[in-house]
Amino acid sequence: MGPFLIALLALVVIFLLMAIRVVRQGYVYTIERLGKFTLAAEPGLHLIIPFIDRVGQKVNMMEQVLDIPGQEIITRDNAMVGVDAVVFFQVLDAGKAAYEVHNLYGAIMALTTTNLRTVMGSMDLDETLSKRDEINARLLSVVDHATSPWGVKITRVEIKDIRPPIDISEAMARQMKAERLKRAEILEAEGERASRILRAEGEKQSAILSAEGKREAAFREAEARERQAEAEAKATQVVSDAISQGGNQAINYFIAQEYTKAVGKFATSPNAKTILFPVEATQLIGSLGGIGELVREAVTPGSAQKPSAGTPLDLGREGARSAVPRTAPRDRQG
Repeated sequence: MGPFLIALLALVVIFLLMAIRVVRQGYVYTIERLGKFTLAAEPGLHLIIPFIDRVGQKVNMMEQVLDIPGQEIITRDNAMVGVDAVVFFQVLDAGKAAYEVHNLYGAIMALTTTNLRTVMGSMDLDETLSKRDEINARLLSVVDHATSPWGVKITRVEIKDIRPPIDISEAMARQMKAERLKRAEILEAEGERASRILRAEGEKQSAILSAEGKREAAFREAEARERQAEAEAKATQVVSDAISQGGNQAINYFIAQEYTKAVGKFATSPNAKTILFPVEATQLIGSLGGIGELVREAVTPGSAQKPSAGTPLDLGREGARSAVPRTAPRDRQG
């Protein structure tokens, strides 16, 4: 009995080990009973019937990335380009993904490749290079709709790289360089044009202001000359009236005044160390006497005939000659 119990116990242990299944997180196991799908085992501990139930497939339920190999595609304008892409997908229904399609990864790759050729083949080369977002959106819509019966959700389709032929790449580079040079020359010409316009406007404004300044200066100068002429005319009129009223005495007064100013300039000269009067000093003193008589007559008419004693201005020409020597140089040696 001892060996039999040991064998029975061993069979029970083996039976339990075959009946217990642990599903890892992120996966779903399909359970087949006598070859038929009966259950999708979620992550955790599960018991199955040994020799009747078995694990069919272990389906990855996490989001996955499928790399699409490079494809040579002919565009609508007969340009051949190389394209690489990636597809992001996630299994939503483990049963459909396991039994509705054979080789899920290969099917998604083939479906993406054919639709990539279809979408990009209907576009020009320039459109394929500039409309990647549109290509991605169209591919996503088509591939997701096609894989929906398989219990798969296509979350994103991205174009990794588009490689045009070398000769086309060189032509595009030359075209881009020519376009940039064209824009640079246009901008430079516009800048030079604007600079010339501004410089011309500045010179115009400067000429206008200069002309206005000259006109204003000429106007002010003419006005000043007019005022000066009016003042001279008025002074001449006053002198003329004085001469007409006072006779020769007024003329003598003005001549003596100017003569006195002229003689006074000899003393204020900064370069002359020796002063030589060009005329005799007695003539100057005589002139002063004449000026005194004119002033006295103007203040008190008739007083010129009766001069009062003790006034320095009462000296006549003869008295001045007797009072002052005939020659009077101030300093002959300087």
